[in-house]
Amino acid sequence: MEKYTGKKVFNGVAIGPVLFYSKEQGQIVRRHVDDVNAELARYEEAKAKAVEQLGELYEKAVQEVGEVNAQIFEVHSMLLEDDDYNDSITNMITTQEVNAEYAVAMTGDHFAEMFANMDDEYFQARSADIKDISDRVVSILTGKGNSGELGEEPVIIVAEDLAPSETVKMDKSKLLAFVTQLGSTNSHTAILARTMGIPALIGIEIQKEWDGKLAIVDGKEGILYIDPDETTIMEYRKRKKEEEERNELYQTLKGKETVTQSGQKVHLYANIGNVADLATVLMNDAEGIGLFRSEFLYLESKDYPTEEEQFQVYKRVAETMAGKKVIIRTLDIGADKQVDYFGLEKEDNPALGFRAIRICLSRPEVFKTQLRALFRASAFGNIAIMYPMITSVEEVRQIKEISASIKAELQEAGIPIGEVEEGIMIETPAAAIISDLLAKEVDFFSIGTNDLTQYTLAIDRQNPRLDPFYNAHHEAILRLIRMVAKNAHEAGIWAGICGELGADMELTETFLEMGIDELSVSPGCVLPIRKIIRDVK
Repeated sequence: MEKYTGKKVFNGVAIGPVLFYSKEQGQIVRRHVDDVNAELARYEEAKAKAVEQLGELYEKAVQEVGEVNAQIFEVHSMLLEDDDYNDSITNMITTQEVNAEYAVAMTGDHFAEMFANMDDEYFQARSADIKDISDRVVSILTGKGNSGELGEEPVIIVAEDLAPSETVKMDKSKLLAFVTQLGSTNSHTAILARTMGIPALIGIEIQKEWDGKLAIVDGKEGILYIDPDETTIMEYRKRKKEEEERNELYQTLKGKETVTQSGQKVHLYANIGNVADLATVLMNDAEGIGLFRSEFLYLESKDYPTEEEQFQVYKRVAETMAGKKVIIRTLDIGADKQVDYFGLEKEDNPALGFRAIRICLSRPEVFKTQLRALFRASAFGNIAIMYPMITSVEEVRQIKEISASIKAELQEAGIPIGEVEEGIMIETPAAAIISDLLAKEVDFFSIGTNDLTQYTLAIDRQNPRLDPFYNAHHEAILRLIRMVAKNAHEAGIWAGICGELGADMELTETFLEMGIDELSVSPGCVLPIRKIIRDVK
């Protein structure tokens, strides 16, 4: 038996045979071509076929993992149409009189290396995308490449790396787990694995000799076993059976209150990224939506979404939730979420730069459009609004002034609006430290633990090299959360958590003891956390 340890991407246990996944394109040979125009036509035909395939993958991904996660295939289509990329390929074919697959492979390598060496993390991430689209076109030109067909028996996929397109086209009914050597916990493929609920590990030095061997993936502990002994197999079969029984038990908690045995009530809400996630919210019996990331409207659009477009989306969410609370976060772009038409300048440190509420207050016309849509939609359900990246009382007062003017305009025009709670996210140390002052200005706090941890520990959460230093349970973080909850309650408002830490089951009882009023988590975590809370005495 061999045992390997990697980084955890998604929990769960998988037991089954290994399928070593490779692109199998082989070495691309440089050939001289006599008819340059015919070779250019080959390239254009292959590129068109690649765009068609990406369109099909996008539609498949929308159905399986939601529109936001499917966007990567639209990005790939745009990269295939990039002028610099195409000019490099056609110029190489024309001037060097070489075969199209060689020109595509060389250009892909050059551009991928160029992006990988950039300082900006967003552009570094594009390196893998460039490699993926180049491999796709080369596969079409050569007629080779892994089709994604997994055979009849469910398997554990082991690969050096997996592109999002490869992940999506696989038959999920035959897929037990992913194990890759490359990639990060924030990669597109990792996000897709979490969305699909498939156990996954990264950072394990894989070996082709594992192909066909029995393996066990322990997503909770981050362990891979190859050729496990009988004792280990029996142990993990028992764990898997217990896991399945737990999932059945969780289903019995639907419709039950999220309340401790001593009577402490906690509101258990769900975080979602777009309208397509509403089904999972209802399926997992969340009591409301604690974080609706409105930026998807901007990320999916080629221009600023209009007031009417936004209104229709917010109205649909409010109506679907049928009176349950829906907390919508105002536009939160910048840092790792870039939108071309905003024309944001490149920043040396975007996480500390022009983002979220700073953009909204600097571009009030964009902010007011969103607020008008939100207040109009509030007449159709129980909508609350929260503002991200707050650092001062002055910011909150400026927001309140704009908000009051929008409500006055709508009322004067005879447009109905509901009773809307307005709160702020506590995700900077500054906001946490002055939360006693901020609590006097707003209706609620929602603690964004992802950024709060990043800023408090001075650790870039997107940098895998810093993983050994990243401690989400750091006493400084817990003290800040406790302080925020205390200051909220003393001012008579409620405090919740909408960051990833809210789903950390090791801290659920700690949050109860702190008096946290609301936890907002990924939909799949709602019932397991309800079970923990209901078991607390």
